[in-house]
Amino acid sequence: MDAVKIIEPGPLTTIQDTGRKGYQRYGMPVAGAMDLFSYRVANLLAGNDDNAAALEFTLQGPKMEFLHNAVIAITGAETIPIIDNKPAPLWQTIFVKKGSVLSFNGIKSGLRGYVAIRGGVEVPNVLESGSTYLRANIGGIEGRKLTSKDIIPMGDSIEGYPGNPQPYILPKDFIPRFNDTEEIRVILGPQEDLFKKESIKTFLNSEYTVTTQSDRMGYRLEGPTIRHKESPDIISDGIPLGGIQVPGHGQPIIMLADRQTTGGYTKIATVISTDLNKIAQLAPGKKIKFKSVTLEEAHDALRIQESIVNSIEKLPEAPSSKKILKLKISGEEFLVTIEPID
Repeated sequence: MDAVKIIEPGPLTTIQDTGRKGYQRYGMPVAGAMDLFSYRVANLLAGNDDNAAALEFTLQGPKMEFLHNAVIAITGAETIPIIDNKPAPLWQTIFVKKGSVLSFNGIKSGLRGYVAIRGGVEVPNVLESGSTYLRANIGGIEGRKLTSKDIIPMGDSIEGYPGNPQPYILPKDFIPRFNDTEEIRVILGPQEDLFKKESIKTFLNSEYTVTTQSDRMGYRLEGPTIRHKESPDIISDGIPLGGIQVPGHGQPIIMLADRQTTGGYTKIATVISTDLNKIAQLAPGKKIKFKSVTLEEAHDALRIQESIVNSIEKLPEAPSSKKILKLKISGEEFLVTIEPID
């Protein structure tokens, strides 16, 4: 089986896909890639389905050696990938030779990057997902972040691929830009009626800072205090991806991929799906301004994003090693498919 060897993992590199869907009723968080747009595009440019397991790194990309020829794509944070001491491109198909070493020279903007490898990363599925959920130590490689000397199995050999075809490149206009201050669109609710009217204005007209207590579970923000009419508590209900809780201290918390499934704090608003990708790229110290939009506007934003994803052409399938033979036995003809055994 083809594989990649981790030489230096960086501070937090995990294996992620689109997460565990359908298990929140049992208390299992979804997890999955934080910036789903960058993750999906990486997969498509590498020739995968857009839900194949890939590497997600935070703050610093990993250093790793390819033990076989590979096709990869790197997306997400603006960084400088280095392959065999030469700069490599972002947001496009890259062909990598056996023995090559990929490393990164820091991040210019954004926070999280994705490395998709053709064939996907092969790890055992837990509840129909290979995503690493660190708090429960499940998924990925033994439920943990990657460490040096880890061998990451790849799902599809490209041996025999016909040379280096023209790489696929995401048009520049579609490549997201990550800013120090992001405008994040939200839909108010489901409990905005439990907040004072002036606090709703405060929430929508103030600037909030991402704190160092932020992680894949939630982003804790610091800024002007948001006041409730009475209690900050409600009877526990489900927490949607992007739900913004406001506990008694009045500082909002945006619930993200590794969030718990239920909670008893009031939720003032929910971040629209497309803007969760912007949040995933905000490092501590970066700023957020919230803007209220309608459900129709949120749907329009999602349609635009999906049209970009759907416009990406996948690499053609590698030529199959299977062969079809025609056999004649006792005068009767048969078509037989044969393939080599690894």
